[in-house]
Amino acid sequence: MMKRTAVLTALTLTGATLAATADRILKFESKIFQGDLRNGPWTFTGKPGAPVKANVSTLGITAQKAVLSAPSGTPITSAEGKRNATFDGSVVVTRGRLTAKGGSLTYSEADGQGVLKNNPSAVFVPDKTDGGDPVNISAQAMSLDVDNNISTSTGGVKLVNGNQTGASDKLVFDETKELGAFTGNVRMNRAAKGSQKELVITGTEARILTKGKLMYVRGGVKLVQGDVTTTGNAMYYDDKKNVAYVIGNAVSVDAKNKTTVKAPASGALEQRTDLARVRTLPGGFKIPEDQFRVTGEK
Repeated sequence: MMKRTAVLTALTLTGATLAATADRILKFESKIFQGDLRNGPWTFTGKPGAPVKANVSTLGITAQKAVLSAPSGTPITSAEGKRNATFDGSVVVTRGRLTAKGGSLTYSEADGQGVLKNNPSAVFVPDKTDGGDPVNISAQAMSLDVDNNISTSTGGVKLVNGNQTGASDKLVFDETKELGAFTGNVRMNRAAKGSQKELVITGTEARILTKGKLMYVRGGVKLVQGDVTTTGNAMYYDDKKNVAYVIGNAVSVDAKNKTTVKAPASGALEQRTDLARVRTLPGGFKIPEDQFRVTGEK
């Protein structure tokens, strides 16, 4: 019985691997190219108004030029699943509500990763029924995974979503959950609106649900709004309700009024960002961490 189970497990894993490999195969719309027919590389060249077009899984790609190659010593005609491609010139990648652009793109069928470089940027538009704000992302490099709806941006990352802006060294954006996870030199900003002053938040890691305008920051959290500075171990912020909850050694200092508010050991601080008011919550506050997990994250 155990042997049969092991065989079935192996077959299942093999099937899953083959399916993943099939989904990573790059397909070009045009069959016209230059190069060695058997060994490659194959060069596809577009014309004005008629770029090179390709697709892989749910990704659509256009560019002025593309070169498809196989590993050294392997004929390109028998290298499906192992080939690499480079796209150059006005590269555009689309997937669902995401449109990413850059000067160049490299793609590997082996790992299903497409990496945009040369001033890459992306726009994720809200669902037509939401009436929300688009998500604009810029970075030095942007990697799109064809196995899931997740992109990873690195180097001088900036995300703008309405009046919220996030900056960091790295951003993982989950298109399915409309969730952004920031790490490295994290700085979040909510622009001033009406009578509310600008809100600046820093921490080790930040996560935002762009559709719901919710934010979770943890690790040496510091929230600054005008003369009020609030610190703690973690923070949950609801922009629609104009309220932030800070937990873990939470302390708030008003420099102008020279007042300090401290949360009890098991309590929390509630900060109304529209009223510039901070109060203690002796019963504490539980941050709904699960909703801020990237798809597949444990």
